[in-house]
Amino acid sequence: MGLERAVAELGVLIYPGAQMAAVHGLTDLFGVANRIAAEHQAAQLPLLRVSHWRGEGDQVPERVYDSHPGPDSGLVAVMIPPSIGGFSEGQAPQGLLRWIRQQHGQGATLGGVCVGSILLAESGLLDGRSATTHWTSAKAFAERYPAIKLLADTPIVDDGDLITTAGLMAWSELGLRMVDRLLGPSIAASTARFLVIEHSDSASQCGSNFAPILSHGDGSILKVQHWLQSTGATDVSLTAMAERAGLEERTFLRRFRAATGLKPTEYCQHLRVGKAREMLEFTNGTIDHIAWTVGYQDPSAFRATFKKITGLAPSDYRTRFGITPPRNL
Repeated sequence: MGLERAVAELGVLIYPGAQMAAVHGLTDLFGVANRIAAEHQAAQLPLLRVSHWRGEGDQVPERVYDSHPGPDSGLVAVMIPPSIGGFSEGQAPQGLLRWIRQQHGQGATLGGVCVGSILLAESGLLDGRSATTHWTSAKAFAERYPAIKLLADTPIVDDGDLITTAGLMAWSELGLRMVDRLLGPSIAASTARFLVIEHSDSASQCGSNFAPILSHGDGSILKVQHWLQSTGATDVSLTAMAERAGLEERTFLRRFRAATGLKPTEYCQHLRVGKAREMLEFTNGTIDHIAWTVGYQDPSAFRATFKKITGLAPSDYRTRFGITPPRNL
């Protein structure tokens, strides 16, 4: 008897003024990915269930479309599409913001496209974190949200549980990131080829960027994961993590590994290398500076860890995937 396939529900938020081309485009992209995954006949790959959630005024968003109706299992991710007409800061419906915060608190990854990043900013979840937004709203964004580290020249900032993209058409890259996480880099690359859209080669050649498991249902561990993402895991200890979880160290270790599939030290390494990959692709800082920024005092230890996880030395990674000319390395 065949094993029942796991289901991963991806929610697309429809708010007043949302670009419907992005809503339907994401739905089609995930449909193509499902078809390609089915051709691989890999029972261990989840079925992507796409739902649309409409929120008006102060009402809590409701599911108005479901590609594979079934019992509720919680949203793995929520994608916030762009708005052609723009979106006024300070005018976000409170019902939407509460729902966004609630989904994040229950383990959903949140992705904001272009102006959709402003909804994430209004929710407060991006405070102390890195983000990008459309160039036309970058100045106003920086002024209104001084607690957010705005990387205005970066096309996508993948901060694990929070992903922001800068372009109106960047919904496709956000969708491919989620396919990459849930179905793997080869199916993401095949989906991009089928749709004739660009996708970063780094994922297919060096494995997916770090995609933490957040939908495991262990609230104490999720709290620690959100904290690690917000701090970049740059200066953490087992004791500090266990305290943050409110657990005795041995219990924390057991539950952390059960929830995430990694030891806390491995998890922190993957998180730091993920941030370093993004910096190597999109910035021209020196490798020693990047090592220090992501939490390594010893650049040689950073180089060894980076190579162990990606299979490439940082300099080779930048040569192959960087979009800016490297400075002295």
